[in-house]
Amino acid sequence: MSDRAGDYIVGLFGAEDELLASLREEADRTGVPPIAISADEGRLLQVLLTAINARRVLEVGTLGGYSAICMARALPPGGRVITLESNRRHAEVTRANVAQAGLTRLVDVRVGEALDTLPALEADGSAPFDFIFLDADKRHNDTYLDWSLRLSRPGSVIVADNVVRDGAVLDGDSADPDVAGIRRFLERLSADPRVSATAIQTVGTKGYDGFALALVGNGD
Repeated sequence: MSDRAGDYIVGLFGAEDELLASLREEADRTGVPPIAISADEGRLLQVLLTAINARRVLEVGTLGGYSAICMARALPPGGRVITLESNRRHAEVTRANVAQAGLTRLVDVRVGEALDTLPALEADGSAPFDFIFLDADKRHNDTYLDWSLRLSRPGSVIVADNVVRDGAVLDGDSADPDVAGIRRFLERLSADPRVSATAIQTVGTKGYDGFALALVGNGD
C-alpha cells in the first residue's frame, strides 16, 4: 500500500537531499540493513534539537549514520553528536558517510556494545547530554533508559524509536525479546517521576510504528 499522505508530508517538510537519498539507496551495497529512520523522522529530530537548542547529543544505535547526519546538521557551532555502534563494519560506513557530509568534526562514532560504551561517557566527562536518541536493539531499552537518565540533566529530551512495532507491543506474552524490552521500557518510562513522557503512534513509509518522547525534570 502506497503512503501518499506520507509522501506529501515528506515533500513539504522532509525532502532528502542527494546525500541522504544516496545513503538509503546504497544500504544494500554497503551491507547496512535498510532500516534507517525515514526522512520525516529525520526532520522531526532536527526540529526537536533546534527547539531545545541542543549542543550535546547522544545516539545509541548508529547503523549507517543517516540519523546522526540529520542531527549533526541541526546543531549550532561547537555542537557534537556521539553515536554508539556495536557493528564495526556499520561504524566504518558511518564514518565514510559522515565525512562525505562534511561533518567529521561534529560526529564521534564509538564502536562497541552500548552497555560497554555507555559507562565510558560518564567517566570521560562527555555528559550531560541535551538530547538522547535510542535506536539500537530494543531488548535492552530499559537499561538504555537507566543510562539516559544518568547521562542527562533537567531539560534534556530522550526519544526512543520503534516502540509500537506494528502493534506487537500489545502482546504481553510475546516471546520476541525486542517486544518484551519495549514493554519494560514504556512501563518504566510511564512510572518514572523524573520524566514527563508520552508515546506516539506513527503510520508512514516505514509502516505502523511509533516513538516515545520524554522530558527530564528535576526528579521531584
